[in-house]
Amino acid sequence: MSQSADLSELPSLPMDEDGPVFAEPWQAQAFAMTLELHRAGHFTWKEWAAHLSEEIGAAQARGDPDRGDTYYLHWLAALEKLVAEKGLTSAAELDTRKTEWDEAARHTPHGEPIELGKG
Repeated sequence: MSQSADLSELPSLPMDEDGPVFAEPWQAQAFAMTLELHRAGHFTWKEWAAHLSEEIGAAQARGDPDRGDTYYLHWLAALEKLVAEKGLTSAAELDTRKTEWDEAARHTPHGEPIELGKG
């Protein structure tokens, strides 16, 4: 399989007549990051599909009703596991960054951009 980003190769990508569907900006960012990491050769589509399928299966085993609203949560979880597995970052670094974002978000007035280090 080619390393080029062919959207038709991605498993269960939510699409409408205009293309990929994203309910939130972070979903588009997670999608774009996945494409860029693939393009840079950090993993194959086969590896990506296996990680995403595993994450969706684990979520369903935990009782996820699979209504589509949690798809990108599974996407992000799969991406985090894959980049940690590949040594691009560590699980500890991811946890630290999540905590930093959470802190910054809680200290940012509604409607203002969230900035790390402000809080």
